[in-house]
Amino acid sequence: MNAEPMNVTGTPIPAKKGEILLSVENVSLRFGGVKAISGVSFDIRKGEVRAIIGPNGAGKTSMLNCINGFYHPQEGQITYKGVRRVRMKPHQAAAAGIARTFQNVALFKGMSTLDNIMTGRTLKMRRGFFWQALRQGPAMAEEIEHRKVVEDIIDFLQIEHIRKLPVGKLPYGLQKRVELGRALAMEPELLLLDEPMAGMNLEEKEDMCRFILDVNNQFGTTIALIEHDMGVVMDLSDRVVVLEYGRKIADGTPDEVKQNQKVIDAYLGVAH
Repeated sequence: MNAEPMNVTGTPIPAKKGEILLSVENVSLRFGGVKAISGVSFDIRKGEVRAIIGPNGAGKTSMLNCINGFYHPQEGQITYKGVRRVRMKPHQAAAAGIARTFQNVALFKGMSTLDNIMTGRTLKMRRGFFWQALRQGPAMAEEIEHRKVVEDIIDFLQIEHIRKLPVGKLPYGLQKRVELGRALAMEPELLLLDEPMAGMNLEEKEDMCRFILDVNNQFGTTIALIEHDMGVVMDLSDRVVVLEYGRKIADGTPDEVKQNQKVIDAYLGVAH
């Protein structure tokens, strides 16, 4: 019998139910006269791995930026956990349970692996700056509690051997793993992964695929990811939405999408 899913603190979480966690409705995003996204609608269901794919320039990263509040669409709406969001900012999205990794690794290169992942606990800390600066009394007890969570994440991602190393000295594949760890430290309900396999060799991709599946299965975390490796997309995803030039051209299961002629044309080119 399968064990009950647990979050990173070891607390049981509800089993997958499949209800809509986030919905994107007729969203359009413009930069001056350029339309990055045009009337796109789709949803992300609780507990699934939802892939967003498309050729370069399709609007995939712009869509993630709208979801986590970095961009604000001019048209349409985004609803998260049943609440329509109005110009939510990134720190508000993070506080609401949306974590993010980036296409280009965004870590503090001079800080250690452990300290980088600890930054993901910032929103969970309750003591004020004064106590944090003193690192005494209640603040010290709180830091010990959060550090235990971080150590559990380090064990989960199998990066104990680099916990004290500056991340700037690490190979790219390990930096990607550290960035995933920092996102997990936020205990997200929705994890946005922007090309988590970019720049990796085959062995590193296999490791990252395994960790993504484990995050989904063991923690019950809902995942939306952008990825260009179609083998990875077909193996990991429950559903796939396909964008081209900012418009949605397909949406469905991996099998449905890979047989869709519009998707084939978008990736392989239309024969003339």
